[in-house]
Amino acid sequence: MKLDKIIKVLQRTKIKILSLRDIKKLFEIDSDNTAYKTAESLIKKGILERLKKGLYASTLNFPEDFEVANRLSAPSYVSLETALSFYGILSQFPYPITSITPRKTRRFEVQGKEFEYVHIQTSFFWGYEKQKGFLIASPEKALIDEIYFMAKGWRKIDLTELDLSKLNKKKFKIMAKKIKYRPFQNLLKALSI
Repeated sequence: MKLDKIIKVLQRTKIKILSLRDIKKLFEIDSDNTAYKTAESLIKKGILERLKKGLYASTLNFPEDFEVANRLSAPSYVSLETALSFYGILSQFPYPITSITPRKTRRFEVQGKEFEYVHIQTSFFWGYEKQKGFLIASPEKALIDEIYFMAKGWRKIDLTELDLSKLNKKKFKIMAKKIKYRPFQNLLKALSI
């Protein structure tokens, strides 16, 4: 497929992030090798940018950071300090962009930005919603995730820096009861949220 047709397809579909499978389907390519060579050619021409091996962003419709976060490691949702900052509960924007995943803990660097993925057991992988094209924890679940990892000794945050008036306290309490982990429940009591 010629470059002008590729550009038209990317503009028409408004696809922001593509895998090799997407490239094969969009550009009607049969082999993985040809799809890879097409991706490499489009990178050299400035049409695509590599996010990680086999995953690319269209420079014609570049994705938001949280959209990138969801695709670098799937399944995942933006949470912890990043989500708390997004909702205005935490006043400063944290570095890196942090997500929760049932997969292993890992980090990626893309365009000088760090993306961190924190493992959580599958039974706690809930409480997120789709907003503006990305998955993010609800304000209440973001705080629950934060307290859960504090109870495990893996995270520290000064809770006095949080504006808890932006939380639905009733929803928070209902959601917090679902976490059947004694250190979490003990910390929650001590914090008296």
